[in-house]
Amino acid sequence: MFFKNREEAAHLLIDELSSYQDKNPLILAIPRGAVPMAAVIAKGLGGEMDVVLVRKLGAPNQPELAIGAIDESGEIHLNEIATQLQISNRYLTLEKEQQLNLLNKRSALYRSVHPWINPIGRMVIVVDDGMATGATMAAALGVIREKKPLKLIAAAAVASLEAFQLIQPLADELVFLEVSNAFHAVGQFFNDFSQVTDEEVISILKKSI
Repeated sequence: MFFKNREEAAHLLIDELSSYQDKNPLILAIPRGAVPMAAVIAKGLGGEMDVVLVRKLGAPNQPELAIGAIDESGEIHLNEIATQLQISNRYLTLEKEQQLNLLNKRSALYRSVHPWINPIGRMVIVVDDGMATGATMAAALGVIREKKPLKLIAAAAVASLEAFQLIQPLADELVFLEVSNAFHAVGQFFNDFSQVTDEEVISILKKSI
């Protein structure tokens, strides 16, 4: 399955998530790519939107290869690749500091225009545009699960089979439009996969209040 852009994928996800229509679900986007999608989904389902702040931890000399993820509290969530690559503690410490600094900057930017929404007791849908390793989504689900949502749903346009298998036990429901064995990068499934900027995220968050 191929998508014209993130907006088209978001509308297709609304169809798959229609059982949550007008039940005031909380749609949490993984910045930055999923933020435009979450805005469309929240509007379509009659819910609220916010962001869940997590960052991918990249492999040495291969920053696009996720060895895990870090959440806003500084907790690290590693995947099997980190063990296979024998990542050193020194590298992990440096990568953690770098990504946590970026998370703190994003938090300051985003929370200044959109206060945090508590997910406790809510039906929560965590949205990403796509998942290659699933590490970032896994971290996001872990963070939200600790807040005791009523139900926790993971949703994305595309996922690798590896990511699907990783996420499956972490969410109460999975809603993916495409799960692929032939997965190289999320962008391969989109005609337009332009980078989403912080300015766009801030604009969307302001309008969603």
